[in-house]
Amino acid sequence: MIDHEVRAADTGGMVIRSCTVLIALLASLLAPVAGSAATAAPATFAHPGVVVSRPQLDFMRAKVLAGAQPWKLAYDRMMASKYADLSRTPRPRAVVECGSYSNPNHGCTDEREDAIAAYTLSLAWYVTRDDRYAAKAIQIMDAWSATIRDHTGSNAPLQTAWSASSWPKAAEIIKHVRGNWADSARFGTMLRDVYLPEIQNGRAKTTGNWELSMMEATLGIAVFLEDRAAYDKAVGIFHTRIQAFIYLSTDGALPRTPPGSGIDTRDEIIAFWHNQSTFVDGLAQETCRDFAHTAYGLSAASHFAETARHQGQDVWGEIRERMRHAWGLHTKYQNGEPVPSWLCGGSYSRELGPTSEVSFTALNTRLGIPMPSTQRYTESQRPQGTDNLFTAWETLTHAANPS
Repeated sequence: MIDHEVRAADTGGMVIRSCTVLIALLASLLAPVAGSAATAAPATFAHPGVVVSRPQLDFMRAKVLAGAQPWKLAYDRMMASKYADLSRTPRPRAVVECGSYSNPNHGCTDEREDAIAAYTLSLAWYVTRDDRYAAKAIQIMDAWSATIRDHTGSNAPLQTAWSASSWPKAAEIIKHVRGNWADSARFGTMLRDVYLPEIQNGRAKTTGNWELSMMEATLGIAVFLEDRAAYDKAVGIFHTRIQAFIYLSTDGALPRTPPGSGIDTRDEIIAFWHNQSTFVDGLAQETCRDFAHTAYGLSAASHFAETARHQGQDVWGEIRERMRHAWGLHTKYQNGEPVPSWLCGGSYSRELGPTSEVSFTALNTRLGIPMPSTQRYTESQRPQGTDNLFTAWETLTHAANPS
């Protein structure tokens, strides 16, 4: 086993049998299905509780106000970005149409970036308590909730997921710290009627980063809406998808496959894993596609686990081995170690982007797992900013954050 991080660290009888069978059948119907997490949703939801919690936000604010690094530099970079601009004009559309790689791009970039802006402005308000930032965040959220009605195009599920990953983070901070705003109910209706139907059932036949992002967004919406059914569904789908996204040798000779995907044979699995036929701990389903899409999946998984943690559920305990091996493998080569010929033919795209901070803090800072390769990568990328899709300002919110 390759340990990427730890190594670098008769009649009556018939009646009885019939009753027994009936009891067993009833028990099976009533018992929670493995992975469905029928009781996953908390009895009381914690707010703000989508990716960032109040203690995490307080830690961040204290560090920035004290001028401590790397948080102050991360904050300054955020405030200098276009997303913190108080003169920003939101650009909502009734229908956002997105094709593959955003071609066509009818509102795709506008929607994602307005959602990131709303989150950015909510963070700016949290630090400064300058209500202009909260007002601008509210303006952006209100503009979209008054306008958008649908997502179309081949990339609609992913576009919906990416945007819906940022919206609840912003809304949670504004509603539950600053205080509710006039049109927050309409914003909630937007999330429930426009976003949730597109993403909550997942897409088993799609590549892994899609469904993980869809589950991240579904969980965030479920927390904001306090929707227990949506929450439980997201946890159930996530449980099986993360196992089909990151390989561990304990899975067997071949990776697990997404339930309902129809990917059953060895040849189909290898094709789904972008023609990679050698499997080692930490290899991801999209490793041999490129590191960028792999990182989208890992980042979405980390956001999902953080949100669940804030709601009292230990998803990190479930996924820690997969995640630490995945980050160890990918950061090792991202850091420049020569690529072996058995991996992706010895050549692939190295571009993890600003995606490691949440996982590194969860696994290393809080759980104490040595992760030298991931640490080297994470610290070299600080302050991690935004990918302009769904990940933003995570050095600011998560670096060394014990909360």
